Amino acid sequence: MPTAPPRPPLARTSAEAHLYLDLRPCACGETAFPRSSAIVEFGDDELGSRYDGECPACGAAREFLFRLPAEAVFPPAGVVVYGDGTPSELLDPGEWLWVADRYAGSVPADTSGLDDAARAQVRVRIGAAAAAMDEVLAFVPTDADAVPPDAVRSELGRAVYEEEPGRFDRDRLEVIRDTYRALLRAGSV
Repeated sequence: MPTAPPRPPLARTSAEAHLYLDLRPCACGETAFPRSSAIVEFGDDELGSRYDGECPACGAAREFLFRLPAEAVFPPAGVVVYGDGTPSELLDPGEWLWVADRYAGSVPADTSGLDDAARAQVRVRIGAAAAAMDEVLAFVPTDADAVPPDAVRSELGRAVYEEEPGRFDRDRLEVIRDTYRALLRAGSV
């Protein structure tokens, strides 16, 4: 009896899918690739998305399949949202924390001399960092104080976790996320 192919993971938003693709390099090491996307149908009328393209470094074909949520998530214009409050099937909490660190770390400490376009880019990056922190927090069970170590399953995620496990405590995650949100509300970025 033939075995059914594995069910593709859920991509709750296109932002989450694109971030996942950006974090999955080609066998040659190249991370970026021009991609096209299409809606596909899996069995039982379940919809999904297919992203494909060619690696610009080695020419390898790249293809990724994801399930789509039953209800699409449409964030307001200018707001970064990766998910729906449930833990991601694509990225683990360590990867999300790494993403938040990269976005926040790409912002200059003093934004007062920036022009409007640069300030808008800073706001997007801080918003993306806050959204990534929401994703880490989605992995903290309601009856727990921290992300469970076994939720961190990728090589990158484990490296982030092992460097400083205390960063995965709920209180600490909330303080950082709330700080990013406060910066956005205050208009200081």
